[in-house]
Amino acid sequence: MDLQLSGRLALVTGASKGIGRATATVLAEEGCDLILVSRDPAALNAAADAIRLRASVSVRTVPADLSKQDAIERVAAEVSELDILVNNAGAIPPGNLLAIGNDAWRAAWDLKVFGYISMCRALYPGLKRRGGVIINIIGAAGERLDPNYVAGSTGNASLMAFTKSLAKGAVKDGMRVIGINPGPVATERLEVMMRGRAKAQFGDESRWKELLGGMSFGRAATPEEIGNAVAFLASPRSAYTTGTILTIDGAQS
Repeated sequence: MDLQLSGRLALVTGASKGIGRATATVLAEEGCDLILVSRDPAALNAAADAIRLRASVSVRTVPADLSKQDAIERVAAEVSELDILVNNAGAIPPGNLLAIGNDAWRAAWDLKVFGYISMCRALYPGLKRRGGVIINIIGAAGERLDPNYVAGSTGNASLMAFTKSLAKGAVKDGMRVIGINPGPVATERLEVMMRGRAKAQFGDESRWKELLGGMSFGRAATPEEIGNAVAFLASPRSAYTTGTILTIDGAQS
């Protein structure tokens, strides 16, 4: 299926690895020119080089810490108009109310929660001019509220509400706003978390893959499966989809 994305310009945050890199790769293969943003310049350039080998599209990189407002403004200054914004940067640490200190909580929300909001605010005018699409990669913990992931659950729930609220107002500007809630995804971060659980449960972190057996289909989702959903939802093939939160968790919720 031709997603009719050729020639569109997409900006992807957290693009150097995991879901962000996979999403950027899928969009490039569909013909999108790209602006890739993440904190690590070396990893960002490596991702850009790999994408250029797979697709004949323009790929620009902008190293930036999106927990900082001045960095967000610097990114926005380099983007006059845009078709697709994929907010993906940020990982909120696990822990219960007493385990997550104020500084850790605020730092995580500055990047993921306020980072998403600020990116939308900064880039909205350029997206509006092109009838653009915003895709927020959020997380299924916003639906399955977990006291042992309290900062993440409440942050994700906030972004779900933000996405739906923004979408209602964006319709009048000819824009769409959509959220995706991935469940477990086979990224480096998931492996680190599973290794920690395996060490605690089995006394052997190398047994971490055993913890995936109870997941749907005996595995986590792949980053590419999330990226494919982003590409479809961002495309004209899904032109009536807005204000929706798509959960991709293998029916684990």
